[in-house]
Amino acid sequence: MKLERILPFARLLLEKAINPGDIAIDATVGNGHDTLFLSQLVGTDGKVFGFDIQEQALESCYEKLRAQNVQERVTLFHKGHQHVGDCVPPSFHGKITGAIFNLGYLPGGDKSVVTTPETTISAVKQLLEILAPEGIIVIVIYHGHPEGQIERDNLVEYVKTLDQKEAHVLNYQFLNQKNNPPFIIAIEKR
Repeated sequence: MKLERILPFARLLLEKAINPGDIAIDATVGNGHDTLFLSQLVGTDGKVFGFDIQEQALESCYEKLRAQNVQERVTLFHKGHQHVGDCVPPSFHGKITGAIFNLGYLPGGDKSVVTTPETTISAVKQLLEILAPEGIIVIVIYHGHPEGQIERDNLVEYVKTLDQKEAHVLNYQFLNQKNNPPFIIAIEKR
């Protein structure tokens, strides 16, 4: 047996939850790698909604989608993920089977623009309301910077309060790696 590294494990969780024709959310589009991955999972009949506050991130993502000719499956919002409940049409509520967050800052971008605990927790709460039963939220936490440590602490405290009758919460991390390695919190709605 081989332990999966963090990003492959995040994708494995999403692969188990998302089928062709499903609805998925990329809460932090970044450079678009996860958005593209989700667009492949949902297939031609599915839909992906992506959120990012940086125009540079959305442009990079759109180019990746266009290069693979899957841009029609994706709707990108130049908004923070805390707007997910308002932006995803009500007709899709209860049909979302997977969502992913990569917290922190845009790789190669402005490191002063970071996700915050307030917006992330708000987005998670909204997603739990509109997620399908057995849908999953995968949160990759990068905490090697001061804001990331604050967000990590707040998010971990929040997910510990979720009722186990309403959600299962998993913490997947390597404990013996140096330099604050990223880890995953996965939330499966019951």
